[in-house]
Amino acid sequence: MDFFDAVTTQRAMRRLKPDPVPDAAVRQIMDAAICAPSGGNRQGWSFLVIRDAAIRARLGELYREGWGELMKLPYYASAAKEPPDSPASKMLASARHLSEHLGEAPVLILACIAVDPGVTPTVTTGSSIYPAVQNIMLAARALGIGSCLTTIHRYRDAQVKVLLGIPPNVETAALIPLGYPLGTFGRPPRRPLREVAFAERWGQAL
Repeated sequence: MDFFDAVTTQRAMRRLKPDPVPDAAVRQIMDAAICAPSGGNRQGWSFLVIRDAAIRARLGELYREGWGELMKLPYYASAAKEPPDSPASKMLASARHLSEHLGEAPVLILACIAVDPGVTPTVTTGSSIYPAVQNIMLAARALGIGSCLTTIHRYRDAQVKVLLGIPPNVETAALIPLGYPLGTFGRPPRRPLREVAFAERWGQAL
């Protein structure tokens, strides 16, 4: 698939079929993940590929609990009051569907990053794991497989770590469901480039 076709039509696909994803496709996706850059080329990442039905179901339960916590935040509480055809309401409906069906996605990938002892993770910690997450989603798109990036599981991070046997010094950075999409791929709604890309100085349009 042409790179620019993949990158401009890879969008959050939260409504997924339960049909299995072939092992060969999962391996191809994960091989793309480990080609991503990381700070100092340390490659401190780990990826849990979860296909066991019972584990997926339990993760789905924990995720639904996290969704309940998320909906208490002002932005999401406000979005819930928007008209049904508004962009915020459509996004929320899609995210709610995922919260109710996460455990039914045939593959769940938990992207993790090791943190040095005594070091508190910061936004820059993500620079060593999120490029790999994007590679996963782009590779999935190229194979016609839907995905999205979510972190709502972190509202129940302690329980997730116990469930999956994750060491204390490892952060769970993203949960990525994979499956064949019920919807169609296409360019996602985005603010125009002139509003977000500046030339030389802040606020000066590119």
